Amino acid sequence: MLARPGIVVAPGVCDGISVRCALEAGFTCLYQSGAATTASRLGQPDLAIATLNDFVKAAQIHCDINPTVPIIADADTGFGGPINVARTVWQYAKAGVAAMHIEDQIQTKRCGHLLGKQVVSREEFLTRVRAAVIARDSIPGDSDFVIIARTDCAQILGMDEAIIRLKLAADAGADVCFIEGVRTKELLERTVKALEPKPVLVNVISGGLTPSFTSKEAEAMGAKIIIFSLVSSVSMVHACREAMRMLKKTGTDFSTAKGMDPKQFFEVMGLNEIVEFDAKAGGSAFKQI
Repeated sequence: MLARPGIVVAPGVCDGISVRCALEAGFTCLYQSGAATTASRLGQPDLAIATLNDFVKAAQIHCDINPTVPIIADADTGFGGPINVARTVWQYAKAGVAAMHIEDQIQTKRCGHLLGKQVVSREEFLTRVRAAVIARDSIPGDSDFVIIARTDCAQILGMDEAIIRLKLAADAGADVCFIEGVRTKELLERTVKALEPKPVLVNVISGGLTPSFTSKEAEAMGAKIIIFSLVSSVSMVHACREAMRMLKKTGTDFSTAKGMDPKQFFEVMGLNEIVEFDAKAGGSAFKQI
C-alpha cells in the first residue's frame, strides 16, 4: 500500500463490531487506536492506563476477523525501555498487526489531542525507534512489519524540533513519520516536504488539534496515510447513549433497533460466511438458521 499511488485511509476501530462495520464499508486498512482500545476494553480515558497485554489481546481479535486486511496499531511509548519496545514489536507482529507507531511522550502519556503533554529527550525517542527497528529486523523471514515514528513535541517544543526528531527517526530506520497535532494545512505541507521521500501519516480527530481534513485534502497536501482514530468510538457513544435513553424512557428498544433482528445483526458479524464454510466441510449443524 505504501508503494502504490494514493493515500491509505484507515478508520479507527475499537472492537469486533467496529472492525466488521469498517470491512463492510469497504476499507482495506484499519487503525487500532490506543484511545479507542482503552475506552472499549477498560472504560477508561487515554491516560496510559491500558497495558501491552490489553493492546495485544485487542489486536488478536481485530486481526483474526480478516487477516488479509492490514491493521496499524498504536503502541504508545512502547511500554518501557528498549527491551519492552522490542517485546511490543514481537507481540504485535505475532498477533498479526501490520504496522505500529511509537511516540516520544513520557511513560505517563495522554491522548495526543489533550493539553499538558510532556516528551522525552531526542535521544530517548531515538532509542525507542532503534529498538523497534532492531526488533523488527530480528523477526525470521525478512519481516515487512512497518515501524511508524510519532512525535508529540510540536505543541511543546515547536515545529522545527518536531521535524528534526522525525528526520532523525527516519535515519534510524523508521518507515513512516507521524506528526501529532499538526494544526494547519501549511504546517502539514511543510512537514511532508521536509521529510520527503519518507511517507507521512496524519491523525484526524473531530474537535482535536488537527483540522478535520478529508482524505482527499490530506492526499493533496502530500500525506500518505490518514487515520481517523475515534470515528467508531465516538459514534458508538452517541448511538448507545440514545438507545439507553430511549429504553429508559419508553421501556422498549424497538425504535433504536431500527428493524434489525438477531439474524441480521449476526449477518454483519459474518454469519453467512460461517454457515457456508460449515456446509463446504460437510457439516449439518447450521442447515436452518
